[in-house]
Amino acid sequence: MTIDELLSRIQACTICDDLPLGPRPVLQISKTAKILIVGQAPGLAVHQTGLPFDDPSGVRLREWMGIDEVTFYDASKIAIVPMGFCYPGRGKSGDLPPRKECAPAWRTEVLEKLESVELTLLVGKYAQEYHLESRKSLTGQVKNWRQYLPNIPLPHPSPRNNIWLKKNAWFEKEIVPELQEQIAAILKE
Repeated sequence: MTIDELLSRIQACTICDDLPLGPRPVLQISKTAKILIVGQAPGLAVHQTGLPFDDPSGVRLREWMGIDEVTFYDASKIAIVPMGFCYPGRGKSGDLPPRKECAPAWRTEVLEKLESVELTLLVGKYAQEYHLESRKSLTGQVKNWRQYLPNIPLPHPSPRNNIWLKKNAWFEKEIVPELQEQIAAILKE
């Protein structure tokens, strides 16, 4: 099966047909993508547009990466594969976590098709819990990011994380510039 056939199957997925707004898988994949972004699940704005990280979180993530929108949405360079492909709905203090059915149904097959990936950005705790063997706190994993290469654990770029970013100013001062250097080098190849 080609990556395009797999993407078509995913876009037709109805595993989570009981979601409040129904299923609408949102991801971006290509066999030539060199950078993989693993997020949580689409938010409401992303569900409505069908464009990954088409919200304030995406603006901040692109700033952290040091790239523009055109590069970010170029599937031949950047794959975006959240832990849950569909908007899970709203909970008491924000969006619900990614649905548990999605990763077992699709993740292995998708990752096998992403044969050119050189760097993976693990955005938030759900991505880190799935992809890292470490059970350090999110802050501990982000601080020790080098030990996980070619995976880089990142906090979630949501405005809801402004308090974490203020408490951990070292992240944007020390890690973001190194992240930008690595991304620029990979995209230049």
